[in-house]
Amino acid sequence: QMTFPLVLSILLVTTTVRAFQYTDLAQYIDSHEEEYVEALRDWVAIESDSANVLKRPDLHRMMEATAQKLRQMGGAVELVDIGEQELPDGQTLALPKVVSAQFGNDTRKHTVCVYGHVDVQPAKKEDGWATDPYNLTDINGNLYGRGASDNKAPVLAWIHAVEAYQALNMELPVNVKFVIEGMEETGSNGLDVMIVAQRDTFFSDVDYIIISDCGWLSRRPALTYGTRGNCYFTAEVQGPKQDLHSGVYGGVVIEPMTDLIGILDSLISPSGTILVPGIREAVAPLSDEEWKMYQDIQFDVDSYKNKIGVDQLMYNNKVDVLAHLWRYPTVSIHGIEGVTAKFSIRQVPNMDPQVVKNQVTDYLHSVFAKRKSPNKLKVTMVIGAKPWLADTEHPLYEAGKAAVKRVFDTDPDLIREGGTIPIAKTFQDVTGKDIIMMPIGGFDDGLHSQNEKMSRYNYIEGTKLFVTFLDEVSKIKKTSV
Repeated sequence: QMTFPLVLSILLVTTTVRAFQYTDLAQYIDSHEEEYVEALRDWVAIESDSANVLKRPDLHRMMEATAQKLRQMGGAVELVDIGEQELPDGQTLALPKVVSAQFGNDTRKHTVCVYGHVDVQPAKKEDGWATDPYNLTDINGNLYGRGASDNKAPVLAWIHAVEAYQALNMELPVNVKFVIEGMEETGSNGLDVMIVAQRDTFFSDVDYIIISDCGWLSRRPALTYGTRGNCYFTAEVQGPKQDLHSGVYGGVVIEPMTDLIGILDSLISPSGTILVPGIREAVAPLSDEEWKMYQDIQFDVDSYKNKIGVDQLMYNNKVDVLAHLWRYPTVSIHGIEGVTAKFSIRQVPNMDPQVVKNQVTDYLHSVFAKRKSPNKLKVTMVIGAKPWLADTEHPLYEAGKAAVKRVFDTDPDLIREGGTIPIAKTFQDVTGKDIIMMPIGGFDDGLHSQNEKMSRYNYIEGTKLFVTFLDEVSKIKKTSV
């Protein structure tokens, strides 16, 4: 016969802690859809444009709003000072503080760290938006607003996921930490230093890092396992000490612009082949496994051409297009200001930024020398961001696949990003932790463009994906160190 204290203790256990129940969590999330949309509306209304120094007060307000949201949920929250940035005129400006938070500290559980950002790209109605970019507008199930997809809705979805467990009195299956910054769109100023400084404190017990600052490739859910790096260059040709009138001096002066265009033309062939020696040779060949993986991905070349408004691509079949978007380097010429050109080389695993810098500098100087010009050439690498690649067979990705299957009843596409997310490589190199990119943004969200949006479907189902993923991660066998 049970004694009263024993009965009471059993009741306490059964009424205060509940195991993972997906149906209950999904129903809770569905029933709070409008609340989630209003939360996104509030965040989109804050013009947290990190590129505009005049908007810095809004950016500080955005970070405080994020911290307050996490505080209200009972998280251990800090606003981490990451210093100042120097402006072109020599003045300094305080960087927005990074928000860190923690929910749970059970050493028997895995600990995941969710990274996100709440700053946005510039946006004005007169730039071609159909709606006010800072007034979330619901049209046919799409939520239009700057930052809706990149990256405010995904950050909120992670917060909603934790809150759903709390609201239903379910124990979090893993400890959850957050690192949310406000300078991602301008290069994550100061974040690298913070990660290094907190490697042995905040990040010491983290097992896995999750990034949701990316999107699907098609209507099929995706997991992202790689990004290209980026070497960004300027090439300046210095000639006469002042601007010269073409009618007065044209025909006798070797013009710097002619030299500049000549060396730019030497970077890439009309068919897209990179002409800088050593670049193509550094790239690993496409394996049979990769070919099959790309073949299975949901991607339509004609739809892709229609989306970007071109009649022809460099390649005609799906595998070649995806491979050259994700796992081969590219040269892009971005523009010319005066007699200074801006161009970049997206790099892939096996390429090193410092090696690329030397290859490009040496090659352009050799091309320039053959022109026998009296002008001078100066080549500078402004950015040298490394590529990032993960193992899709890692238990973290197996957990991701299981979560997608559970929520969407389909297997995810395993994709790479053609763009660069430098913080992924920083996290990997500094902390040594395993990373997964788990997007919920749609393929047509218009990131960095006019009429950016997040669909209600992706926002709500994405929140369900996150609550499920936390449960799947908890099943990964915990290894002793």
